[in-house]
Amino acid sequence: MRRLYLLEPARVGDDWAPFAGVRPIAELRAGAFRIWERWERLVEADAVAIVSPSTPHFADVDSRPLADAGSIVGPAVVARSTAVPVGGGPIPRGVRGIAIDGITVAWVLGEGERWAGPAEVVDPQEIRGLRLGGTPDLVTAAERLLEDDCESFRGTESTGVPSGCVVIGDAAGVIVRTGSVEPQVIFDVRKGPIVLEADSVVRAGTRLEGPLYVGPHSWLLGGSIRASVIGPYCRVHGEVANTVFLGYANKGHDGFVGHSVLGHWVNLGAGTITSNLKNTYGPIRLDLPNGRLETGRNLLGSLIGDHAKTAIGTLLSTGTVIGAGANVVSAPASRYIRPFLWDAGELLTPDGFLTIARRVMPRRGVDVTPEIETSLMALHGRLAR
Repeated sequence: MRRLYLLEPARVGDDWAPFAGVRPIAELRAGAFRIWERWERLVEADAVAIVSPSTPHFADVDSRPLADAGSIVGPAVVARSTAVPVGGGPIPRGVRGIAIDGITVAWVLGEGERWAGPAEVVDPQEIRGLRLGGTPDLVTAAERLLEDDCESFRGTESTGVPSGCVVIGDAAGVIVRTGSVEPQVIFDVRKGPIVLEADSVVRAGTRLEGPLYVGPHSWLLGGSIRASVIGPYCRVHGEVANTVFLGYANKGHDGFVGHSVLGHWVNLGAGTITSNLKNTYGPIRLDLPNGRLETGRNLLGSLIGDHAKTAIGTLLSTGTVIGAGANVVSAPASRYIRPFLWDAGELLTPDGFLTIARRVMPRRGVDVTPEIETSLMALHGRLAR
């Protein structure tokens, strides 16, 4: 059995706001797939675990288990979670390391070999991929990877173009892996395929533009949705462009969201609008606790952490960062909102946070197990200071 371990940085800083200390980087989506899923395909692993010092006790629905670095023994591959492989395996026999752009990003352990930490590797196997420097790079990854990700579904089982719908472009680019699509949905596949995973729902009056990936059990409820990644169990309505929904998020009403990243269990109130372009058309900086961060991007909306919420009519400036568990009620909102900041400038209490989670998560069929409760309390303890 070959095991895969995703190695997180020893310290995850502001570059990864608002997910630093919230969820492992390996659990984030780079293109249509989570980072650990990309490595799993590359190395053909039988089991996956994450070494994440910054998120002890982390657990969420369908997440990979945590592991201690000292317990890693081969046969195994240890890969940096900040590296994203493109394409699949197999890795040739005898390879001791894997590199992207000449930088070693993974190590191959033989039978019985114990992990001793990152080290230089002679002649590592070079692969195609991206190295990520922070949360804004997830938007860049979607821009670069999503079309190929959606193309990889061609030839898989599909029910074809639903009755009464309109296709602009090659109908073979509409890949529906079972679901409910009402008539009068427009599929524009001229820029890439559109993939609807199992049990997805699309209501009449929705315009979809590829490349677009819609995860299992997600509902698209109307509006224009293009070039985005929508994880499982999301509800999306309105105008959405070049945005990554990690999963279990709710944007059920009108309002534009563009070039943004939304964490798990985010809820956007009706009329929430993101700005994704400065009036100067210049590069976007993030205002973070330890100073300003240059993103190198001219298009960037909002980065919204797990369990965060916005009130109706919320206006979010270009490059807004909302911490986990925060509740945004002002308009326009500040460009940085700290984790668990609630009404009237107070912090959401641990009991209040857990009470809300117990109400919200079962709405998507997720039980708040003792393991998840422990994870939520640990999250609050790390960030609500």
